[in-house]
Amino acid sequence: MLSSYSSNFSYRAAAAAAAAAAMELCVNFPKILNLNQKTHLFFQGSSFPDSIRNPTLQFKIKNQKNPLNFPQRLSSFSRQIQFLQPPSFPSGSRLLAASTASEVVTNRLPVDIEVTETQEPNSRVKLSVEVPDAVCEDCYKRVLNELTKRAKVPGFRPGKKVPESILISYVGKENIQKATIESILERTLPHAMSSVTGKALRDSVRIITKFSEMEKTYSSISSLRYDVIVDVVPEVKWIPENGYKNLKIVVEIDREIDAEIACEHELRRRHKALGSLKIVTNRGLQVGDVAVIDISATTIDQDESNVQAIPAAESKDFHFDTEDGDKVLAGFLDALIGIKRGETRSFPLVFPESWNQENLRGVHAQFTVECKELFYRDLPELDDSLADKLLPGCTTLKQVKELLLQRCQEIEQTAKDQATDNAILDQLCKMVEVDVPQSLFEEQGRQLYGAKLLEIQANMKLDEEQLASLSSPKAVNEYLEMQKGNIINMIKQNLAVGDIFKRENLEFSSEKLVKEVQNSIAEFKRHKQKYDEERVKEQVEEILEGAKVLEWLKERAEIQYITR
Repeated sequence: MLSSYSSNFSYRAAAAAAAAAAMELCVNFPKILNLNQKTHLFFQGSSFPDSIRNPTLQFKIKNQKNPLNFPQRLSSFSRQIQFLQPPSFPSGSRLLAASTASEVVTNRLPVDIEVTETQEPNSRVKLSVEVPDAVCEDCYKRVLNELTKRAKVPGFRPGKKVPESILISYVGKENIQKATIESILERTLPHAMSSVTGKALRDSVRIITKFSEMEKTYSSISSLRYDVIVDVVPEVKWIPENGYKNLKIVVEIDREIDAEIACEHELRRRHKALGSLKIVTNRGLQVGDVAVIDISATTIDQDESNVQAIPAAESKDFHFDTEDGDKVLAGFLDALIGIKRGETRSFPLVFPESWNQENLRGVHAQFTVECKELFYRDLPELDDSLADKLLPGCTTLKQVKELLLQRCQEIEQTAKDQATDNAILDQLCKMVEVDVPQSLFEEQGRQLYGAKLLEIQANMKLDEEQLASLSSPKAVNEYLEMQKGNIINMIKQNLAVGDIFKRENLEFSSEKLVKEVQNSIAEFKRHKQKYDEERVKEQVEEILEGAKVLEWLKERAEIQYITR
């Protein structure tokens, strides 16, 4: 099952540093007090839909509910399936854990602080911290001692004790006050966070009390009060409880990926590539021909003043292969059969309710098509003499068909496995209630955007101005808002998978983990990319966990396959 893991994971590893570089341009996080800073690597990727030369004659989009082709699949090492991994709760890198606890032990306070915990929406907790006079006084003395060591006060040797009044006069009362407040925060925040240690998400901790307000409080009563907001691990609620243990899944498989049909199409494609196009002179269009046509369309309305052009249907010099007639708007091919070079035809068609462009669904349109050129294919006879040209290394047509069928069967199985994983993940998403933290939403969304930006840059070779525009905070925030539903659904899937792994006490071997971590690090080194070994290990763990969960679920699910 894991045979192709190295190429799948390592591809993301190789792209990680480049994606991170792209993200530096588009991430605009607020300043926060980070208690456990670590390097972030961006492994996830996604792809845009195939470009369509003529939107009206478009091929059927396989995932109309997901127009940007978001990765909705868990990484599986036997196929190219990408999925944003769950944060490995409760021991993942996103948590504030041991480091916070150790700071509490090593940085004791003279008296305890008072912390009031309030639950907030979106898996957020507000911590209201009351710092007593004794702690503030202790921090004040520490600041003075430190300033005595460092400040070069005229008339006093370095390190010699300076009277408090002289030191305050030299450094400035306001500066000492600011330094004391910073010292109070630095010493008390780990203690305040101790109640959420092990469940607080890293990079989500923010002191929301303004510094100026803390200055006023401290200067007036020599104590301090401040509020902290932190995101915590969201609780996963299953509806029904344990419903994932007996899933009933219906998996839709596209007819086009049926191995027998796909093999025929591939053989035909290769055969056509060996032929040549010749001009038709004495007849009209037939199935098998290629026509060069101009297309336009308007809406049909009894009130002629309401008739409007349909820009999406306009196309000049469109090369229409009639063998693809089943993949275009129903009735389009039939209306053109028999058309001759130089002829123009006009005919009505209705866009179906399943059409990809929502604004065209159900629209009655009047199409006008001009045939500018008409070609037929002059193909060589399909026999053993073409075997090596159809598939290098083959000597007979039978051998070509067998090898093509074998490849198509592998593709069919991969697509079937992928569709099954998608259906399971989609079902899990519907069965859980999760209050998604804002910091987790932003992190995952920005990673997706960074990966898309990296792909755009690779495919389109953007200049600096274009890259700056696409990576601006405004562009990122617009993307997050537009794709909010998709991002939240992916996070819910990830958290559901992670919860199942814990609930069912699933495991994978340490040998497998070590091997895959070594493979991934080797890829980083081969591409001369920087990496965080601990983060790489966490990513591998998450992928292995996800694959294990999907395997466990498929063994217990009732799965029905239907062809669409």
